[in-house]
Amino acid sequence: DFLHKLSRRIVDENQVIVVETLKSKDMMKDHKVAKSIGDVSWHEFVRQLEYKSNFYRRTFIKADPWFASTQICSSCGEKGQKKAMDVREWTCTHCSVHHDREINASINLLMLAN
Repeated sequence: DFLHKLSRRIVDENQVIVVETLKSKDMMKDHKVAKSIGDVSWHEFVRQLEYKSNFYRRTFIKADPWFASTQICSSCGEKGQKKAMDVREWTCTHCSVHHDREINASINLLMLAN
């Protein structure tokens, strides 16, 4: 019920929806987060977003699994090195802009929609 309500709200409030293609199977190998990842039903949530987006004629974009949304500087476009999951903030070595990992990733995903 929660996934249906949340996916409907997102589709109702947005014309364009961009999601990452996460490999939850690989992520679940980390036993510290496996239960949490399994509990959120990411695959089912994305499936609901996609079919509701199509039904309500919204643009739905799935980022390529290899799109490095957290590694690319959203300011200059420079692709940095892979960062461990515990690195929550970083500074671009090319343009010196400081980033929050999740905000930077969301900006990069938003750029896919343009």
